[in-house]
Amino acid sequence: MKIIINKPAELILGIENQALIFSTTNLSGIDQMALDLNSLDQTISNPEVILTLRFYYWIGDWLSIGYHQKEIPPHWEKLLSNGEINIVRRPSGGGAVLHSGGITYALTFKKTYYKLLSYEMVNNWLIKSFKELGLNLKYGNLRKSPITSNCFGTSLISDLVDQDGFKRIGSAQFRKKGAFLQHGEIQTNPSKDLWYKLFKEDAPPKINLNLKNDEIVQHLRNSFMEDKSTLNFKNIAIDNKNFHDMDS
Repeated sequence: MKIIINKPAELILGIENQALIFSTTNLSGIDQMALDLNSLDQTISNPEVILTLRFYYWIGDWLSIGYHQKEIPPHWEKLLSNGEINIVRRPSGGGAVLHSGGITYALTFKKTYYKLLSYEMVNNWLIKSFKELGLNLKYGNLRKSPITSNCFGTSLISDLVDQDGFKRIGSAQFRKKGAFLQHGEIQTNPSKDLWYKLFKEDAPPKINLNLKNDEIVQHLRNSFMEDKSTLNFKNIAIDNKNFHDMDS
């Protein structure tokens, strides 16, 4: 079975000395991974790009498999052949993640900014942001764990769990030529039926914040810019695969 990792997509930026914040997109898993890899390549090759941040959703129900996952269970292949799930391989590590009803973030940054954008700093931003929305999150407790079929089946110290012990945010990184791509999934309302079919366990319950995902994304985007107020931000609108400056 062949799983497509990437396909070409052109990123048009032309912005100098910026931390780039992209608009929210709804695309297939293949296109989302392609855009993330292109954002990383731009961060590597363009000295003017400090970082990029993007929140997005997936068209359809997708399972993203971590870069180091060697095999997938036979029943996942059956769900794929039945059209119940789509599968794509992430460039980042970790276990499989179900993208259904949640929010994905992708952050790219140069290694020189690691102290500003480490796991700890990003998680502190997420903890603070969700506390403002009424959800208390804390760090997971495992320092190391083998790669599991379900990323949300274990809680590392780089993950965030809620007050009831449910893992809400899992993150993983990919390093390339002095830069990082960090993926994170925020499980707000996962599909209970599909989660059980995939992982043979119950899904985390829906987050009850009385907010739509778009409202959560808007708050996270604003709080990120407020938290990193010393950076020079530029908002970039995405029209499918075509990028243009929102301020032009």
